Amino acid sequence: MTILAPQPLDRQEDEEMLVPRSDFVEGPQPLVEGPQPMEVAPADSAGTVDNQASEEPQASRFTWAIENFSRLNVKKLYSDAFTVGGYKWRVLIFPKGNNVDSLSMYLDVADSATLPYGWNRFAQFSLAVINQIDSKYTIKKDTQHQFNQRESDWGFTPFMPLGELYDPSKGYLVNDTCVIVADVAVRKVIDYLTYDSKKETGYVGLKNQGATCYMNSLLQTLYHIPYFRKAVYHMPTTENDMPSGSIPLALQSLFYKLQYNDTSVATKELTKSFGWDTYDSFMQHDVQELNRVLCEKLEDKMKGTVVEGTIQKLFEGHHMNYIECINVDSKSTRKESFYDLQLDVKGCKDVYASFDKYVEVENLEGDNKYHAEEHGLQDAKKGVLFIDFPPVLQLQLKRFEYDFMRDTMVKINDRYEFPLELDLDRDNGKYLSPEADTNVRNLYMLHSVLVHSGGVHGGHYYAFIRPTLNDQWYKFDDERVTKEDMKRVLEEQYGGEEELPQTNPGYYNTPFKFTKYSNAYMLVYIRVGDRDKIICDVDEKDIAEHLQIRLKKEQEDKDDKRKYKAEAHLYTVIKVARDEDLREQIGKDIFFDLVDHDKVHSFRIQKQMPFNLFKEEVAQELGIPVQFQRFWIWAKRQNHTYRPNRPLTPQEEAQTVGALREVSNKALNAELKLFLEVELGQNFQDLRPVPLPDKSKEDILLFFKLYDPEKEELRYVGRLFVKSSGKPIEILTKLNEFAGFAPDEEIELFEEIKFEPSVMCEPLDKRVAFRFSQIEDGDIICFQKRLLPGKEQVQFPDVPSFLSYVKNRQIVHFRALERHKEDGFCLELSKNHTYDDVVERVAHHLGLDDPSKIRLTPHNCYSQQPKPNPIKYRSVDQLLDMLVHYNQISDILYYEVLDIPLPELQCLKTLKVAFHHATKDEAVILNTRLPKQSTVGDVLNEIKTKVELSHPNAELRLLEVFYHKIYKIFPLNEKIENINDQYWTLRAEEIPEEEKKQGPNDRLIHVYHFTKESAQNQMQIQNFGEPFFLVVHEGETLADVKVQIQKKLQVPDEEFSKWKFAFMSLGRPEYLQDSDIVSSRFQRRDVYGAWEQYLGLEHTDTTPKRTYAANQNRYTFEKPVKIYN
Repeated sequence: MTILAPQPLDRQEDEEMLVPRSDFVEGPQPLVEGPQPMEVAPADSAGTVDNQASEEPQASRFTWAIENFSRLNVKKLYSDAFTVGGYKWRVLIFPKGNNVDSLSMYLDVADSATLPYGWNRFAQFSLAVINQIDSKYTIKKDTQHQFNQRESDWGFTPFMPLGELYDPSKGYLVNDTCVIVADVAVRKVIDYLTYDSKKETGYVGLKNQGATCYMNSLLQTLYHIPYFRKAVYHMPTTENDMPSGSIPLALQSLFYKLQYNDTSVATKELTKSFGWDTYDSFMQHDVQELNRVLCEKLEDKMKGTVVEGTIQKLFEGHHMNYIECINVDSKSTRKESFYDLQLDVKGCKDVYASFDKYVEVENLEGDNKYHAEEHGLQDAKKGVLFIDFPPVLQLQLKRFEYDFMRDTMVKINDRYEFPLELDLDRDNGKYLSPEADTNVRNLYMLHSVLVHSGGVHGGHYYAFIRPTLNDQWYKFDDERVTKEDMKRVLEEQYGGEEELPQTNPGYYNTPFKFTKYSNAYMLVYIRVGDRDKIICDVDEKDIAEHLQIRLKKEQEDKDDKRKYKAEAHLYTVIKVARDEDLREQIGKDIFFDLVDHDKVHSFRIQKQMPFNLFKEEVAQELGIPVQFQRFWIWAKRQNHTYRPNRPLTPQEEAQTVGALREVSNKALNAELKLFLEVELGQNFQDLRPVPLPDKSKEDILLFFKLYDPEKEELRYVGRLFVKSSGKPIEILTKLNEFAGFAPDEEIELFEEIKFEPSVMCEPLDKRVAFRFSQIEDGDIICFQKRLLPGKEQVQFPDVPSFLSYVKNRQIVHFRALERHKEDGFCLELSKNHTYDDVVERVAHHLGLDDPSKIRLTPHNCYSQQPKPNPIKYRSVDQLLDMLVHYNQISDILYYEVLDIPLPELQCLKTLKVAFHHATKDEAVILNTRLPKQSTVGDVLNEIKTKVELSHPNAELRLLEVFYHKIYKIFPLNEKIENINDQYWTLRAEEIPEEEKKQGPNDRLIHVYHFTKESAQNQMQIQNFGEPFFLVVHEGETLADVKVQIQKKLQVPDEEFSKWKFAFMSLGRPEYLQDSDIVSSRFQRRDVYGAWEQYLGLEHTDTTPKRTYAANQNRYTFEKPVKIYN
């Protein structure tokens, strides 16, 4: 199943997004105009139900009557618990909305707090608010979810607008009682923790990289076409190729592992060969698009090889587009090829109905006559017929389509049947062109069904496949493969609605139905006549020898790792650090402490081996005789440093390795870390080990680092035993010798104490005994030359300043905000740099004189996008505050160069206003920038200086428009500081002269465009286009008003005659006749919610979309599937 990395709640929820309930949903929520079908399901959680569900569901209905509803004074309210399927549930509501202007409602696992770790359960459910006056207006929404510890409730944050709920005339509150009904169906869930796909089915699955279930389902389908798999194996590759850089080799490797592995197979090598990064793996794409792109890429890679043309042989068919004149002898034809066919689902009962629609004849007549070259305009027939079908027929079902009425993509969940056997020669070959080969029998068997479960903005893909075309089907759902029966493959993937038996009908007696959000999305059929050729044997002789060797070696390595892991409890890993490691690492890989233990020599030793025998192994491996070895145990100190603590005693060295590891390592991991002390001869020509000096309790082992301020270098120079009663001044000559300085060189000493959470490195008094300075075994002394006068100008003059710099240095990648995907430049900064330090460095790099014109925006580590809000001037103390995002630290900042200093800009309010000219169609988008204390009148005066008016004395007004309705006319004296242009459209327009001359009995009414559509057995009103005001005079009929509207909108007579006109009140139309008096329908005084009473113009939405969008995030984009290599 697809699991997306959890995102912080810093985005606005989609209009009907199903979400786990949160008490803290940030940001304003969009308004919802009443019951709407669910068109959004969250990525995977809502779509994984029948992946795991088994057995028939147990269903029940729960009715909850809440009295004194309007007087509830709680943020949230739980119902009593009820039991379905042996589980306890309850309904959770937020009567005033969960930070939205809507009732919020969820289904909750009632006993989640007391359930055992790892619990989960699956339910299909619907929640409804009953209309107690007219049940057809009951608002009901349904979904499905896998409940678990992390998501123990699920439902709808915006369920229905509060305005509708609390309006007594609407019927949802009667006698101040609200009736809520929950229909819940529970399926038992199989425990897959111990499930073995290979053992149960003979097949293995594919691992999901984050959101790659769509790819996994397609790859399994292609793999189980043996002719295709054989062709992939025969694509030429060499032993020098790398899978991550070669699509053929990566696909060969993947197919080999699917054929021979015992466990699920990873796809990372394949996606790397596509040129994808991690971000691509977390972007869910369309399986149909990936299929086309992958086949095109493979077709290209196969050119010039022994398998050239395989893609065409398997998947390519041809059809003929024709236009044939009716009254003259003229016919135009064009042959085209296809690799898959797009079939309509909407309005079609089954696959045959879709094919009927595909070849449907269109008559070209009237205004749409065909222009025949020699005969001029002619009545004609236009259509498509098939010349030939391919051996493997891929049918893409158009489950997603653009809804022009709602200006959005929707998923079609209608019932759509597909046969086990598909006969495309039916009805005397009505789908075939005259030139089709009648000797080819176009009878097909269903091979695989790719399923999409979820909604238009996310979901889950899996596949049902019968690999050998016998009666046994298998479900390939990422890592899991299960046997499935025919009903699951056919009937349950048709879509439509599922009706479940009621055990408790209760108050709400409508049928217990759920929309099936899991349904077939792509079908693969194999022609019966080609069955034996396509379902062929594929064995090792088809696989290149170098590939077999490579993959067997990979498997052996994997088995070795598994064995290593399985036997880990018998072994101890001993990591041995030496002086050589300290010299190699300090000043390069590390600066603090002494060594990175992951980069030192390690030994894997059986726990039962005596330590003295291990010393012999060290002697053999490192060439250091046993008598010259002394091992020290490392210890983690309270200040989080890690230092050699004491040498092993003879008694400890007599123990086993395992016993010693338990004594030294309280964490009880499998590692023992040691420092190997070895003394080398003083003769530089002969660096052989020599006997170790005796160590008494008075002796302290110290380690020394040398710092060079001019080169800004730190390095390890050696270690010494000193007497605890001795003083640093006594070893200065030795330290100068370590450093290669003159014996009398003046040096300064510092003790490196700790580096977490901040650096502590303090001067060491040379005349005070080591014991009084609290110096002990394993301590680190850093030293440097005393700086001469005039040398203090170096950037980091002493050890503490240098170590502090190293601790806090940060490479920051700066990107221009308007090109936020492109690399910009890098600067090395300090995490302690102030806001001013950072912007000054950026301004200097850009050659900008005034740093205050730089505005920075932080980076969102999860979305890999800029955060929505920039950093305010001096609102953060230091660079680290700019980079922290939750528990992560980013290394990216975005910059803008402003035209005025940021402090000035922050005192201004920027508003985006769409100006509508009195006579021109297209809106002009203006960005006005004025002091925050300015008024709407100031904004309009500013606009007047930027636009062309119909006449010099034209007056303007500012409107708030949302979802094609006018919600507010701003008073001229209203302050602009709190006006929000992010979620609503601000529209400026000239006030028409007729409004200025409005009489006392005239009405200024709202006029909106609308269409009607039916969803969930309810009629819904969808507004579109530009709303406007109209002055209606007393006694004016609809016929009079229609003349004004047609003149204002410039609609042609023929089109205007098709329009209908209705008085709309709270979303319910009352259609008007030409003789009706319009003004009598509208209230005489302004009331709150005036936008809900309007004159509605019902017609088809043919208006061009505006070039701007009001409610858009700054950084949203659709990303197509691309294979780069």
